[in-house]
Amino acid sequence: MVTKTTEAIIDTILRREGWPRYTDRSSDRGGSTKGGITLATLTSWRKRPVTATDVAALDEVRAIYRARYIEEPGFAGIADDTLRALVIDSGVNHGPARAGTWLQDAVNDLAGRLLLKVDGTVGPKTLAAVNGADAAGLRCAVFVARMCFYGGLISGDARKRGRTDDQTLNAAGWLNRLAEFMEV
Repeated sequence: MVTKTTEAIIDTILRREGWPRYTDRSSDRGGSTKGGITLATLTSWRKRPVTATDVAALDEVRAIYRARYIEEPGFAGIADDTLRALVIDSGVNHGPARAGTWLQDAVNDLAGRLLLKVDGTVGPKTLAAVNGADAAGLRCAVFVARMCFYGGLISGDARKRGRTDDQTLNAAGWLNRLAEFMEV
């Protein structure tokens, strides 16, 4: 089901991703990217190899977002608009399965027990649990998981570069510490 809210979420993602700008920076793990759609994503979408030139000429970005990051992972069924936007954006940045895992972990944490199998698949059981839970609490928990993930990426990259004098080595610890103030 595509709603005006879904279209607004896509609009916001495209703004965040700098649409219609094309980039190909060595520091970006995605490589050739336009509007947040990478060479790998476009190859998968078109079911054939594509080139950086194909990414630069990308025109089906909205269809890709709707299908791959909203409908297929089940995120369209999240009733709370703000939670849905956060989970979709998390899926765009980190992959739908990881975003689904964070959502399932959040449900289990709020319930105080293992209510859902954490497999990243957002089906009817996950959606029922999500839509029956406190949306604000879920948003906070998913936000914290995402924030801590970013910290791990930043610190991990610094370690890979062999940096021992770089403040980025502290990012994971700093964000984990900050997360304690957000947790419900």
